[in-house]
Amino acid sequence: MIRVQNLTKYYGERLAVDNISFEVSKGQIVGLLGPNAAGKTTTMRILTGYLMPTRGDAYIADCNMTTDSLEGRRHIGYMPESIPLYTDMKVRDYLTFFARLRGLDAERTRKRIDDVVEICHLEEYIDVIVGKLSKGFRQRVGIAQSIIHDPEVLILDEPTVGIDPIQVAQTRNLIKELGKEHTVLVSTHILPEVSIICERVIIIHRGKIVAEDNIENLSAILRGSRRIKVEVRGPADKIADALRRVPGVKRVAREGNYYIVESPAEVDPRSKITETVVKNGWNLLSAETIEMSLEEIFLQLTTNHEETEE
Repeated sequence: MIRVQNLTKYYGERLAVDNISFEVSKGQIVGLLGPNAAGKTTTMRILTGYLMPTRGDAYIADCNMTTDSLEGRRHIGYMPESIPLYTDMKVRDYLTFFARLRGLDAERTRKRIDDVVEICHLEEYIDVIVGKLSKGFRQRVGIAQSIIHDPEVLILDEPTVGIDPIQVAQTRNLIKELGKEHTVLVSTHILPEVSIICERVIIIHRGKIVAEDNIENLSAILRGSRRIKVEVRGPADKIADALRRVPGVKRVAREGNYYIVESPAEVDPRSKITETVVKNGWNLLSAETIEMSLEEIFLQLTTNHEETEE
């Protein structure tokens, strides 16, 4: 649904986006992660047709946003970091205005307002003036306008910035629910946000993509190995010896009631570990990958990238 190919953007002599390529498939929630001024917002503005690239192409639902921008925009719901709210309008009037801008007729407008109000939990605020809403509810109104025309693709730029922790949690849950029906690209510099709501992460730094994968795989690649924490009930010495003989396992260490099993990054021995435990008649209580935190991944990638440039 979203496809970016060799995208480059200059502002005068300043390079903001440097030859990046990525795809977001239908039904995925993908996080575009990076520090301020990394190129996230520029990329999103190109995807929405607000900016033209210097070079390269951006596609939304197979529409080239350079040559077929108007058609591409019909497939997009966009919530910018600064939401264009009309604070003197009631929520219902505001949503009606955006629905008509999107070309919905009166009957369809009424239906979609009912739908988005329910989705965004705005029932109690539908006839409240937007300017009297809290920041968190304004964010919800912004999301509501972005989905009023039921687009296939949602592009959300810093959707939880500046709102309180309760509203942050509620907005994240809302985005996860929207991801069941839409393709979602979320831009943020808040690291825990990506871990909670996104299936995949694209890390951009100084206009370049420095990593793209799920957090588990990034953790394994950066460590150079995969680590699995296994809890097994049975004879400790025999368990450790059996785990060491599992194909692909490099090392086994015991930590309390757990066994830390290490394998090469490209090997996932979990199925073989399960098979070994069951075959020996022991009880496998848990087996989970030990991941680096997203903060650790982000710092390692951006630090290494800066050192390479120097």
